[in-house]
Amino acid sequence: MAAPSSSGLEVLLGTLQNAGDMESMLNILNVLDELLSAGTDRRIHHMISKGGSEALLTALVNSARSFTPNYTILLPLLHLLAKVGHRDRQIGLKAQKADAVLVVLGLLRQNVENARRAAACLWVLRVFCSSVTTAELLGKNRGLDVVFRLMSPHTTKHLRTVKAAADAFTAMLCSKMNCRTAVAKGYIADLLKLYEDWHNNDTNLKNVPIRRALLYCLHLAASSSVGRDAIVAVDGISLLFQTTQTCLTMKGLESLVEPAIQLMRKCNPKIPLPLTSDRSAYSFPLPSRPVDDWEADLELYDGSSEDDSEEDAENEEPDNRDYEDDLETDVNKLRPRPEPDRPLEQLGQYVHLCPELHHDFQDLDSSSEVDESSDDDSILEGESNYKLNDHRNSASPSIRENHFKTNDFHKHYFGCSRKGQEGQSSMVDRLLEKYGTSIPNHDPRLYAATAADTKSIAGYSILAFPDFWGHLPPQEQEPMAKRPPHVQRKKVFEDLKRVICPEDMINKVVFDMDEPSLQCPSDVCPSSLRFFSKFESGNLRKAIQVRSHEYDLILNADVNSSAHCQWFYFEVSGMMANVPYRFNIINCEKGNSQCNYGMQPVLYSVREALEGRPHWLRTGSEICYYRNNFCPRRGQKHPFYTLTFTVTFRHEDDVCYLAYHYPYTYTTLQTHLKMLEKSVDPRKVFFRHQNLCDTLGGNSCSLVTITACPTSRAWKHLHQLRNRPCVVLTARVHPGESNASWVLKGTLEFLCSDDPVAESLREAYIFKIVPMLNPDGVINGKLEPRHRGQLLSASQVCWSTWRNTGQTGYSGKAVHMEGHGVQCCHANGNDSAIWLQRGQIHALEA
Repeated sequence: MAAPSSSGLEVLLGTLQNAGDMESMLNILNVLDELLSAGTDRRIHHMISKGGSEALLTALVNSARSFTPNYTILLPLLHLLAKVGHRDRQIGLKAQKADAVLVVLGLLRQNVENARRAAACLWVLRVFCSSVTTAELLGKNRGLDVVFRLMSPHTTKHLRTVKAAADAFTAMLCSKMNCRTAVAKGYIADLLKLYEDWHNNDTNLKNVPIRRALLYCLHLAASSSVGRDAIVAVDGISLLFQTTQTCLTMKGLESLVEPAIQLMRKCNPKIPLPLTSDRSAYSFPLPSRPVDDWEADLELYDGSSEDDSEEDAENEEPDNRDYEDDLETDVNKLRPRPEPDRPLEQLGQYVHLCPELHHDFQDLDSSSEVDESSDDDSILEGESNYKLNDHRNSASPSIRENHFKTNDFHKHYFGCSRKGQEGQSSMVDRLLEKYGTSIPNHDPRLYAATAADTKSIAGYSILAFPDFWGHLPPQEQEPMAKRPPHVQRKKVFEDLKRVICPEDMINKVVFDMDEPSLQCPSDVCPSSLRFFSKFESGNLRKAIQVRSHEYDLILNADVNSSAHCQWFYFEVSGMMANVPYRFNIINCEKGNSQCNYGMQPVLYSVREALEGRPHWLRTGSEICYYRNNFCPRRGQKHPFYTLTFTVTFRHEDDVCYLAYHYPYTYTTLQTHLKMLEKSVDPRKVFFRHQNLCDTLGGNSCSLVTITACPTSRAWKHLHQLRNRPCVVLTARVHPGESNASWVLKGTLEFLCSDDPVAESLREAYIFKIVPMLNPDGVINGKLEPRHRGQLLSASQVCWSTWRNTGQTGYSGKAVHMEGHGVQCCHANGNDSAIWLQRGQIHALEA
């Protein structure tokens, strides 16, 4: 008898377990069914919390074990148990505990010929298999054989039973042991035959749910390697491909297309990247250890997370986290200024990095402007000693015409050399004389001269035309690209044709950085596009023509690494006009990309530039980003992703450049700083461009100081200058974030302008700007780390970085410590946003 405090539901459940007559049990089951059918899932969960699942299981076992099972009670009991068990996550374990699993399996064996009873048992077995151990128990007791017998070929009878059997079989395959058993007994091949039979005979499209259930069954089988191998072994991908082609032509079969394509993708065999090695084509010997020693560390390192910002945040001490000092009103709670972590005597060597503090400003007393010549005046005023290579040939007739050929461009416009012939004008001058250029804050002659001092691992001797010539900003705001429906599905389907019809593939290597004969844009492959990337910030390792107008592109990993492939910048030429070309970058590593949400690559046309339209333009159609079937050669587990886009070029035999984002090279920065320094009024703006330190690659890491000159040399004016708070701005810790450089470029130009706000900022602050913290990475077309192969975030520019990887971190910190009242801001950027990361000096000292 129920306790006095028991609820009505508990009374019903208790009576159900102990009821001895059929009429009482039927009445209770009908009441429970009406209660659960009229309400929401909350009623079912309430019943579960009151022991409803256990009560139904006990009643089921008691009724089924009688000498003559009464199906008048068992059928509603099975229906109610399936409804409740679908919401009970522990139903499988509860069924095992109540010995109900084998009881239901026994009922199914007894009623194989009775479709109604068999369907009820199948529904219950399906919910029992929410527990893997329960599914394995059924498999050990030959449950797979019993269920599969009920999955008949196409028929017009007992459709509900066939659907229930397919669902139960799918649930049982959640166990890897059952998957192996199904493969061993040949059930995978039989499932494919069943799917083909239902596909061919379901002409009126009335049995789509059964066909979908069979697909899901194959999906579960493909979750294990043995299942995938079994599907491939019986040519299942071809079968699915053919049936899916038919489904694409019929509106009523839309629900079958997506699971079929995903199943084919899952079963598509993994293919190692067509490279000789996963390691970067470039290596850099470090002072502390030889390059060969890095090979042992690559596999461990390359499995690390793409973004270490979250890990850094977790490892920070609570006292070192950012906070807003200006919001604190309790003076007693304000933190004191942190003490330097090294003797002040050591900081004396960095005094020269703060020239504004010891400059005498003698020119302020002169009535006339003092024309101070910098070391770079000879470069600005004289002729560049870094000229485009003549190849010891005079200009071809095509140069004198408005129309030019790709080969002529490479021979006369693109190559560069330090040596110029006496008495002969350089190709730079010829090019500028014919076409002219008027890019603000850019001089091609100065760019070519500056590039001569840029040191790269590969020894670049060629200038990319967009960087040399310059570009103008877009003429209007560029909207996000609209993505056509089902474009990703379409591209994946086209990729699957490579497996189905390998004889249709060309698979011709047209560019290979590892093969010297395929590194230069020559006439090696006249029927295909020509690629090139051996220039500053360029990144393309290999190009393979897979179809007449489709190319697989492989990016070069970061130096001393076998990972970090996302940034690309390369030249393409030899195209036909108004023909769509598909480009597939097949070794991207990010799990998703803004290219799936409207972002486009950028394109620069040399023909357009010479005709007076030097613009980087967002381009590409049918853009999408998805996981592919390529894998690293060394067997790391991380997957690769494909960024695919289609470009239709406007001009025949043009020379174009494609990039992940608007490139901003190290030479561009140096050229911009030189021109900016010459443009400012030295009586108003204190502008100093210094070398913060030298990188491991031998390049200069620039430090720019900007502030307002004092009104006079009076003590109070100099005192006000030397007590201005410092603002430290940095960018490009990660070289692939070129968008951050454009933010800082605009910041530099604004701070040097005559804008009243800029003048107020200069009078109030001293700006210390390190516009490129990772020059070597930018030059060599890297995405993330430095030569050492270590990821860096803004908070890791510290002493340990200098000690292990070079001087830039330590010197950058010294700049921070020289000032007082320092506020630090780092420009970040990726394919989803550009932002400024504000921090305090003590955060950088962590």
